[in-house]
Amino acid sequence: MNGSTITAEGLINARKTSGLQIVVLVMCFLVVAMDGFDVASVGYVAPLLKREWLMGPQQLGTMFGAGLVGLTVGSFVFGPLADRIGRKRTIVMSVVLFGLGSLLTSFATTPGWFIALRFLTGVGLGGGMPTAITLSSEYSPERHRPMLVTLMFCGFTIGLAFGGQLAALIMPVWGWRGVFVAGGVAPLVLAPLLWWMLPESLRFMLGKRKYEAEAQRVLDRLSDAAAIAAEPVTHAPTTSTTPAAPSASTWPYATLFNAHYRKGTLLLWLAFFCTLWVYYQISSWLPSVLADSGMSAARAAQVSALLPVSGTVGALVNAALMRRMNPFIVLSVSYVVAAISIACIGHAMNNPVLLAVAVWFSGLGLSGAQTGANVLVAGFYETRARATGVSWALGVGRVGSIIGSMTGGLLLALLHSPAVAFPVFAAPALVAAIAMLGTGWLYRAKAVY
Repeated sequence: MNGSTITAEGLINARKTSGLQIVVLVMCFLVVAMDGFDVASVGYVAPLLKREWLMGPQQLGTMFGAGLVGLTVGSFVFGPLADRIGRKRTIVMSVVLFGLGSLLTSFATTPGWFIALRFLTGVGLGGGMPTAITLSSEYSPERHRPMLVTLMFCGFTIGLAFGGQLAALIMPVWGWRGVFVAGGVAPLVLAPLLWWMLPESLRFMLGKRKYEAEAQRVLDRLSDAAAIAAEPVTHAPTTSTTPAAPSASTWPYATLFNAHYRKGTLLLWLAFFCTLWVYYQISSWLPSVLADSGMSAARAAQVSALLPVSGTVGALVNAALMRRMNPFIVLSVSYVVAAISIACIGHAMNNPVLLAVAVWFSGLGLSGAQTGANVLVAGFYETRARATGVSWALGVGRVGSIIGSMTGGLLLALLHSPAVAFPVFAAPALVAAIAMLGTGWLYRAKAVY
């Protein structure tokens, strides 16, 4: 090792997956699982809220929309913060914030207070997920990164499923307030564990004098080799396809719009915007459309539940393919599969088998592509702006989710027939495919993993 220089990337990539890397993935898994629990539980308490406060659908929609607006704000606020103060500190702050927000929500006495506290909870959630994606990506070996980050992100789906089951057990005994108590206590218990067990990003700390001691402690845990302490550990050298790191005074968001990244940033934002637009449009309105077609509410819920389940399968399939093939092409094909499947839903209303198949492949392609896009964008930007890149892409996507959930009913009313409406719903997925393919063509010389 004498006379050699060890890079952070080389240290993480060249060794077997260490116990520390597994700890990072498990801790980040728990963070996104808390997010999934919150998303699921707030939907399940809706009937109780409606009954207690005598609200109509529009008021209820405003209450739940507050959480989505908070998510959007949190994504834009916490991304640059994570690139300034570190991933670990940002995750812990986010977890504490959404834990307190959920706990305080259980004490809401009016719809106005509920809306304000759901917004606060959403802000915390908006910082937790993208920063967890960033940190898990930075500690995953390059050869296994798509699969490991995807498995970590499956915590969101598991949180969705667990949230529904736990809410069903809590509500008969403690009502809707008990659900938010559970959703607040769990992250507040997790926060000190994160502070104790979660390491700061090694890539983030290198080259920063105030993090030298902390970086050495992480190296000791990561390498299990005393010789590392005597060697310089740096980032990988800049290549011709990667722009030189900006000066320390440059804000992270400036990197997203420099000459190298500008076009890619806008195209990726377009893909995220369209993806979450379509997903929230379908997931929000599919149960109502199925019920209006004569299907029972229970059966409509079962069919709609195929979306997140198949999305998990699609995410794992895409992760495996992204290791072996151009990830931009993999995700573009996934979007096309989603668009075709969504367009078919409206024509399959009277055929239960075809309907289930169409919904299954809609989730497989759409949700699978979104999870893959999360992994891809985490490797697209340099370390200095990585958390901002992930967070702001998700923030733009959250704007799409708000628009999608709002416009679904309007389109259904204007187009009258699901057979016409669902092909229109599918159009943004094709736009996302084109945007992803365009990004891959522009950056075909850049290895994003």
